[in-house]
Amino acid sequence: MTEHDWRTADIGEDAFRRLASGLTGSELHSLLLDVMRHRAASRSPKDVLAQYQRDPFCAPASVDLRASRVVDSHFLEAARDFEAIELSPLAPLGACSSVALTAQNRVLSALRSTEVVSDPTNVLALECAARMRRRPNAVCHFATSQRVVRAQAAPKLPGHTQHFRIFALASGGAELKDHAFTFDTVLLHVRTMLRGLALLEQNGFGFGQPRVKVFAIAAKQHLCDRIVQALGAGAEPCLLEHPYYSGGIRFQIWVSPGGEPALPLIDGGTFDWLANLSSNRRAVYVATGAGAQLIARRFAVATP
Repeated sequence: MTEHDWRTADIGEDAFRRLASGLTGSELHSLLLDVMRHRAASRSPKDVLAQYQRDPFCAPASVDLRASRVVDSHFLEAARDFEAIELSPLAPLGACSSVALTAQNRVLSALRSTEVVSDPTNVLALECAARMRRRPNAVCHFATSQRVVRAQAAPKLPGHTQHFRIFALASGGAELKDHAFTFDTVLLHVRTMLRGLALLEQNGFGFGQPRVKVFAIAAKQHLCDRIVQALGAGAEPCLLEHPYYSGGIRFQIWVSPGGEPALPLIDGGTFDWLANLSSNRRAVYVATGAGAQLIARRFAVATP
C-alpha cells in the first residue's frame, strides 16, 4: 500500500481532497476542532499520563532551568544593540516552508492555520517584514530566546531532544552601496555572539578560543574577504556550498572547550526571506542562532 493509499483507504479520495483544499479555512478549523474535541473526550487520565511518559514532544527539557536563564541573560546583555523581543510559541502555517528550504513535515503543524515555532529566525523575518511595511526605511535588529519544537526524529545522542532552546539574532533593512548593510550587520552579529561567549566565559562556562569561518558563494567572495579582514585573527574565508543560505553568505563560530575537537556552536547567514516577504529585492535579512540549551548542558565548567 502506498502512502497515498493509506491516507484515503478509510475516508476516500474525494473526502481527502475536500479536507486538503476544498473547505474554506474556517470550515476546516471547525471540523478539526470538533474532531480533536471528540478524541480528547475519549481519553482517560491514565492515557494522558502514559503519553506524557513516552512522548518526547511532551518531556521536560534536559537541562536545568537556572543554567538556561544564565545563558540567556548573558547573551541578552551582549546584544545591547538589538531590541529584545519575546515571540509567540505559534507562527502562521508555512512560516518556514513557504520561504526556506525546509519541508512542512519537519514542523509540528497545529490547528487554526498555525504551527509550533521550529525556528525563531523565520518568525523574526515576518516581524521585520511587518515593520518595514509600516515604515519602508526601517532597520530592524531583534534578539530573542525561544524553546522550539522540531518534528523530525532527534539523533539518539545525549542532549538531542524534540524541543530545545535557541538564542537568536535577526536584522533586516535595505541594502546600501557596496553591500554596506550586509557588511555592517554580519560584523554586528558575529561580534555580539563573541561578546556573549566572553561574558559566559567569565561566569562558569568554557569554550576555548573561538574561531570564525565566513562562507560565501563565488559572486560574494569579495564581501567575504572584507568581513574576514575586519574580524581579524581567528577568522577565515571559505566557499559556501549550502543552498539554505539563500543570501550567499554564511558564518559559523567554532569552539574547542578543554582541548576537545572543535565544533560549530553558532551559525548564521544572509537570506532572501525578507526580500520575498516584502517583494523588495533590496531587502536584506541576516539571522544567527546559538544552541543555548547545548551551551547550558555541555559547556558549564562550574556552577553558574
